[in-house]
Formats: sequence, structure tokens, C-alpha cells
Amino acid sequence: MDKALIPEGLKRCPLPVFALWLLVLLAVIGWGVYAGAAVLLQALNLTGLNDYFGFGAYITVDLAIIALGAGAFFSGFLYYGMSRFFPALKELHKIINLAVIVGFVCYTGALAVLLLELGQPLRSWFGYWHANVHSMLTEVIFCITCYAIVLVIEYVPILLENRKLNEIKQFRLFGHSLHEIMAIFALTGTFLSFFHQGSLGGVAGVLFARPFAYRTGFFIWPWTFFLFILSAIASGPAFTALICRALEKVSNKKLVDRTVYELIAKIEGTLLLIYMVFKIADTLYWAFGLAPEFGLKLTDFYRPPYGIWLLVTEILICGVLPMFLLLTPKFRQSNFLMFGAFFLDCIGVSINRFVMTVQALAVPVMPFDHWEVYIPTMYEWAPCIALLAYCALIISLSYRYLPLFPREKQLNPTR
Repeated sequence: MDKALIPEGLKRCPLPVFALWLLVLLAVIGWGVYAGAAVLLQALNLTGLNDYFGFGAYITVDLAIIALGAGAFFSGFLYYGMSRFFPALKELHKIINLAVIVGFVCYTGALAVLLLELGQPLRSWFGYWHANVHSMLTEVIFCITCYAIVLVIEYVPILLENRKLNEIKQFRLFGHSLHEIMAIFALTGTFLSFFHQGSLGGVAGVLFARPFAYRTGFFIWPWTFFLFILSAIASGPAFTALICRALEKVSNKKLVDRTVYELIAKIEGTLLLIYMVFKIADTLYWAFGLAPEFGLKLTDFYRPPYGIWLLVTEILICGVLPMFLLLTPKFRQSNFLMFGAFFLDCIGVSINRFVMTVQALAVPVMPFDHWEVYIPTMYEWAPCIALLAYCALIISLSYRYLPLFPREKQLNPTR
């Protein structure tokens, strides 16, 4: 029965091996569900959150995974919206299905973990029914929810391409109809994602009482609004490429042409260049312009364990270095350097979300305050690790039973 579900003409690992892999993932997810249930039943006192740290691992992981999931909306924007003007972007067709699934698991997983951050999750519907129209978080709530729905809609036609489901005429016609209008959903998702990615940054930027995060801005938007958008689109497709490469290594197959990776490298390198220019300019203005207005200097924001090494790592090692590698044709020829640059890129955006969440709260804001250190507990680590296992589970099932890569059969003719 399992072989009948696998895409025709393609080979997959033996079912017992795959079942063992699923059991490992399900065990990790079960661990996370247990920890999450304990938090919901016994409240946030089980976590490392306190009066200083209202945000912690949950929000950090949510912000990071949502940024890395940006490969879905940005790849869709490039393929459905820009390929008519730049024909080279049509190459993204070979990886667009994977981008959609990566976005789907990132957003749905992030919404599940976000439930644990709420002090009273039973009132989570208040954000929709009693919306605070003056809060950027209201826009975030609506945009993330709507985009998650868009991703579900985009995932459905991929799901209906399963061999057995495709044999059902009604499903086949429905899936074909969705394919015909998928550009509408992709571009709608682009609109929703651009705004919620920006508003996530805007939430930090308007915190006047938090000098580490606060920024002036452009009209009503602080600079962090635009920096979060740039960092997301400069890392999301790189994360998708890393997932694809991992699938190639595990399956020992070639899934996409190397030209796809090189195209993503050029795009990400260019976006990283733009992001780094604005990020460095923002950092210099903040350090030597805004901070002195608060009576602070740069070193006041960096104390152990949140040392200046975080700033150096984020901007130089995980920003400027991968930008240089991806923009240099000679270095793009090396798989090690290209995928290493993708990895550093993803680490860089994750560090950015960490410092804008945790470090921003660790910095004292009153004369009688002192530096605080946030240490997440097992009840925070477990759901976050379970989120990664959930992502791996859905991607594994999708790769095994769905034709994700149009060129897989042609690229592996003897397998």
C-alpha cells in the first residue's frame, strides 16, 4: 500500500526505516506536547519568564521561524509576480513546492508555540473580537492568521497530487482549478507577509522605554519595520535551499538543478547587501545618535552574557561574510562555501530576533534596575524542539508521498 502512494517512477527509503524515523519525530513531538500541556495547566511560572522577561524562548523561536519561513511568500512573489519581467526567475518553479511546505510548517508551528506564550490562552480570541486598532500586534495577529490560511490553500493542490488522491476525479479537478488561480493566493500572501514581517519589527521599534530596541523612523514606521522585512526575505529562500540540500543528502538524490541554488545565492547575496547597508547604518545611528540622547553609550547595552560578540557575530560573521561569499562567483562554485553562507545567513537572522527580544529586555531602563539573565527551562526548550520535529515530520511525509520536485525523475534516471 505504501508503494502505491509514492509518486510513480520515484524510489524512497524502505518503509521500516521511514517508520523508525517517524517514531523518533513523534516521540520528540510528544515530549513537547507534554511540556506545553504542563504550561497551559500550571501557568507560565514553569518557564524562565518573570517580571523582567515577559518574552523569551517562545517568542524568539516564533520570530526566527517566521523569518525563515519567509521563503514561501518571497519565492512565490518572485515566481508568480516577477518572472514575467525577469525570465530567469522561472527556475524557482523547481523548488516552489518545497518553499510552500516550508512556509506552511513554519507558520502553523509558530502559531502552536505562540499559544503557550499567552497568559490566558482561553482568551486568545480576544485579539480578533476585541482588536486594539492602535497596536501593531493587531495587524500581526490578523496577517499571520490570514497568511497561515493562504499557506493551507497553497498546500492543498500539492497534497492532491498524491498518486492515490489524484485518481479521484473530483480531487484532480479541484487541484487543477487551484493551480490555475494559485498566483492570486501567492501574491495575496506576499501582501500579508510583507506587512506582518514589518510590524513584528515595528513592535520593537516603538518601545520608547527600551533604548536597545527603540528607533526613530519613516513617517509612522520605525526603521526596524523595514529591517525586519529585509532580513526575512534575505534569509527565507536560503533556509528553503538548505532544507532542499538536506533532503538531497538524506535521499542521496539530486532534486533540483544547481542553477536553482546559484539563482537563490545571487538573490540572497544581493538582498543581504541591501540589508547590511541599512543595518550597519541603523546600528551606527543608534549607537552614536539615539543612545547618547538617552544618556547611554554602546557598551552600556552589552554586558555578559549578552556581550558585544553578539553584535559582531550578527553583522560581520553572519551578515557581511555570507554576503561576500554569495556575491562572489568563484565562491558560489563551492557547495561548501555557498551552503555555509546560507547557514550563516539563517543564524544571523535568528540572532537578530533573539537580541531584539531577550537582550532588549535584559538591559536596565531605570537607575535602580540591574542586568538580568534569562534562562529558559525545559518547559520552553521542549516545545521549541518539538516545533523543529513537527517541521521535519511534515516535510518528510510530503517528500515521500508527494511529487515535490518536478525534475527529480529526470535528474535521477537510473534510480
